[in-house]
Amino acid sequence: MQVFVGKHERQLDPKGRLALPATFRSRLEPRCYLLLGQDKCIAVVTAEDSARLAEEITAAVKSGETTEQERRALAASMVEVVIDAQGRVTIDESLRAYAGLAVGSKVVVAGNFERVEIWEPLRFERQLTLGTEAIAGEES
Repeated sequence: MQVFVGKHERQLDPKGRLALPATFRSRLEPRCYLLLGQDKCIAVVTAEDSARLAEEITAAVKSGETTEQERRALAASMVEVVIDAQGRVTIDESLRAYAGLAVGSKVVVAGNFERVEIWEPLRFERQLTLGTEAIAGEES
């Protein structure tokens, strides 16, 4: 399993492209997959992990842990992207809308162990605060 950690600030260019951090890029090249992430982020997974994710979701539907509608939504949202020579990926308009990202806006690219996540900065900070408080044993 690839491990992705750390937080990086980036900006979407006018064409909806995002330069991936070099520390993540080498583990995602030459292609990766973007899809709906939890808490309204965009999840980025390696090509290898995309197959594992499909198997896990299929098993979760069969066991009743998730719904066919959720599986359909994930499959329909999943986009294969090729990382260009400048280390950029183009983020599909529907994924940008889901995550609240506008072209030309700042974004946060953060590792979440087995995947990378792309966030609207204020939403990411709220999630980070909630997680930090939970680790500290504080109630929000």
